[in-house]
Amino acid sequence: MLELRPNCECCDRDLPPESAEARICSFECTFCAECAEGVLKGACPNCGGELVRRPVRPAAALVKHPASTKRVLRASPCA
Repeated sequence: MLELRPNCECCDRDLPPESAEARICSFECTFCAECAEGVLKGACPNCGGELVRRPVRPAAALVKHPASTKRVLRASPCA
């Protein structure tokens, strides 16, 4: 099950579970669309994997399987 992390690892922008702006790699590293498509050029800076749109979990399913509240930030800049 996806964690649905709450923020962009580069700029710390909030990415709520319903956000269409969230991008993830196969390891669930999470970035906003602006960082993913801009400075990162579609590649995860952590693993080199492709960044794709994160699916939106239906609101009813969030009750039983809530999104993560743990914020993750990269130690080094994304640029």
